[in-house]
Formats: sequence, structure tokens, C-alpha cells
Amino acid sequence: MKKRIVIGLTIFSLIFFLGGIYIVITIEKATSTLDNLIKLHQVEILREQLLIDVKRVQSDLAFKHTHYARELDTVVANVIQMGKESNKCLGCHHSEQVMDKIKDLINQIHIYKDALSRVLTIRANIKRLEAEEDMAYQVGQELINRLNTMTSLTKAKLEQKTQSSLKEIAEMKILLFILIALGPLLAIGLAIFFIKGFTQPLNILLHATRKLKSGDLSFRIQGLKDEFGEVGASFNEMAGSLKEQMLKMQRAEQMTTFGQMAAGLVHEIKNPLAGIKAAIELMAEEIALSAENKDILSKVISEIRRIEALMKSLLDFARPPKPQFMQVNLNHILEGTLNFLIHQPSFSQSKKEPIAIIQNLDVHLPEIVADPQQLRQIFINLLLNAHEAMAHEGTVTVKTSLDSSDMIEVSFSDAGKGMNKDIIEKIFQPFFTTKPKGTGLGLAISKQLIEQHGGTISAENNPDGGATFRIKIPIAQPERIPG
Repeated sequence: MKKRIVIGLTIFSLIFFLGGIYIVITIEKATSTLDNLIKLHQVEILREQLLIDVKRVQSDLAFKHTHYARELDTVVANVIQMGKESNKCLGCHHSEQVMDKIKDLINQIHIYKDALSRVLTIRANIKRLEAEEDMAYQVGQELINRLNTMTSLTKAKLEQKTQSSLKEIAEMKILLFILIALGPLLAIGLAIFFIKGFTQPLNILLHATRKLKSGDLSFRIQGLKDEFGEVGASFNEMAGSLKEQMLKMQRAEQMTTFGQMAAGLVHEIKNPLAGIKAAIELMAEEIALSAENKDILSKVISEIRRIEALMKSLLDFARPPKPQFMQVNLNHILEGTLNFLIHQPSFSQSKKEPIAIIQNLDVHLPEIVADPQQLRQIFINLLLNAHEAMAHEGTVTVKTSLDSSDMIEVSFSDAGKGMNKDIIEKIFQPFFTTKPKGTGLGLAISKQLIEQHGGTISAENNPDGGATFRIKIPIAQPERIPG
């Protein structure tokens, strides 16, 4: 969002800067055009004044020619004024072609002045005086014709240029008004854009907080970017953490209630069940029964023992024993557990072909703080599950390693058929089982014991078949080291 604001303000400033430059240039151009028009009109006035002066001198010649002569001083003054006006034309800036015409005109004026000078200086010879006067008059008439032509052409062009300049100035004025009107509109548009950019993400966050307040911990913020995206991601993490903590609290409350109920149930069932078991065992030993009946009683006793094991598992899950932490070597516990199971007939001789166990143990593992008895219980449970997952012969691979987050990882991989996705999501739930005679508490108890050690357990299918159970247990647990 910061980047957007900086870019927007930069564009806004640049537009106003360029608009200001354009306005200044437009005003300067209009002013220059008006100055040029004023100068052209001044030139036109000078030419008209020059024409008037020439006509005035011509009228003096005409009066002299008709013997109604004015005073000599008046004639001389008019000639001097005509000369001044003609010199002013040279002070203006014109193109080279126009300057040539003006210089030609000035030469004509000089010829006319020379002719007038001769007229004013010759007094004795009357015939020559009249001839000079006629010549000067003819030169003056030619000069007047030239000035009339030039003035007419200049006036027409000046009128056309004036109209064009005024039209251009009017267009500039309209454009300036448009720019002045667009400035506030542009500012309002940018303000709306920025306000929307702020309010829309804030409304999304406010809606999310209301959802969270109402108890919808599954709601997640989507579609936010930049800094608001980071806030949304933090909100989603917070909601996920709250949901996880709430589920843990609900599970803890359920486990407390379940523990109380399980303890009462086990107590109520255990004593009558023990009496039934003792009576049936006594009957099987003392009463003379047929072999078939003894077999039936043996099966009853076996089922009673299974119920007792279920009650014990139920009580262990409802009220798990507190772990007795100490410094242990995980590899040694695994090796001892494997040696124990290998020598058990139910594990090594239940298949037509023996199960191969591959040990890939990291000898450089550090010691950890854990309860060795609970670790053995977890490992036995996972090894038995891997053994039962393979219908015939197969291989179980046990591996230990140290990951980058100072956690020791223990994995149990079998070569069975693997599990469906739905089963993987439910295998750690209590009382969920795929075995005909399973209780569904083995993996749930294992998960509970691992979590008491601050670790995690997960399951996944192998790419080439079978499944892998992965345990991670932290190395450092200083608050659990006994004094």
C-alpha cells in the first residue's frame, strides 16, 4: 500500500507540475502573440502616419504649384517630420524580404526629399523651379501610390493575423479553463481511489473480526494484498491458532469428562468381571466337563481377558500416566524393543515367511529427555501395526535421524498395501479401527504419549506401496530434566 501511495502522489504531483508548466507556457505564448500584434499595429500606424506626412508635403507642393504657397517654415517642418517617420520603419524587426521593400521605400523617400530640397533652394530660375516642383510632385505621387499599396496589403494581412491570433488565444483560454476544471476532478478521483484502497481492506478485516467474534473460527481472509495482505495472513494464523487451542480445550474437557466416566465404568465392570472370571476358571478346573465344554470355557476366559485389556486401555487413554523423564538414548530403546519383539513367537512365527526388519539408526544421535517405558509402549504399538499391515512376508524399516530444527525423527515404514486418504485422517481418533478385534485406542494412546513429550506423530503412504509412521521428539526439554 505504501508503494501505491507513493506512486499515486508522484503521478498526481507530476500531472500538476506539467499542467502548471503548460499554463505558464500558454500564458507566455498568448502574451507574446499580443505583443506581436501590438507591434504590427504600431507599424501600421507608422506607415499611415508616413502616408499622411507625404500627402501633407504633396499638398504643400500643390499649393505652391497653384500659387497658394504656405510659409517656407511649414513646408520644411513637414519634410523633416516625414523623414523622422520614415526612419522609424527601420527600427522594426522584419523578414529579409520585407526589409528590402522598406529600404527601397526609404530610398524613394530620400529621392523625394532631394527633389523637395531642390525645389526649396531654387528661387531665381522660375522655369527650372517649376520643373523641379513638377518632378518632385510626380515623385511624391509615386511614393503615395507605393505607400497606399503597401499599407493596403499590410492592413489585410494584419487583419487576418489578428483574427487568427485572437482565435488561438480563445482556444488557449478554453483549454486553460478545462485544465483548471480537471484539477479538482482529478484530485477528487485520486482521493476516492485512495479512500477506497484503505476502506475496502479495513471493511474486510472488520467483517473478519465480527465473524471471529461470533465464533466462526473457520473463516479466513482472502484477496488482500500488500501490507493488508500481511495483516490478513496474520489474522488467518491467529484464527487457526485460536481454533486449534479451542479444539484442544474442548478435547481436554471431553477427556476430563470421559476420564471420570471411564474410571467409574471400569470400577463398576472390573469387580463383577473378576468374579465371573474366577468362577469360570474354578468351574473349568474342578468340574468334570467334556473337552468341548472346556474349550468353550477357555474361550470365555479369553474374551474376559480381552475385556480386561480393553478396560485397561480405556483407563490409560482417559487417565494417561505422567511420564517419568530422564536422559535416555533413543537408539538403545529401539534396539531393545526390536530384540524383545523378534523373540516373541506371535511376532516372528505368525507369518509363513519371517518379517525382515531393517535398522537404519543414526549413531550420532544425542541423548534426549523422555520416559523410556512410554517410548517402548509407543514403539511396540507401531511395530505391531506395521507387522499386521503385511498379509504375508515383508520388510519393516526403522530409521532415526536428526533434523534441522533440533528434533529427533523416528520412522516406521512397512511394505503393506497402504491406507486410504479417509483412513489416514482418522487413524489417530479414539475407537477408530480397521481390525476385526481392535479397540481403536492403540494409536490414540500413542499420540497422547508423544504429545506429552512435546512431539508429533503423522502417517503417510509410501510412493512404492506401504505406509510410514513418523515421530518427532524434541531434544531439549530443560524444564523436564529431574533435579
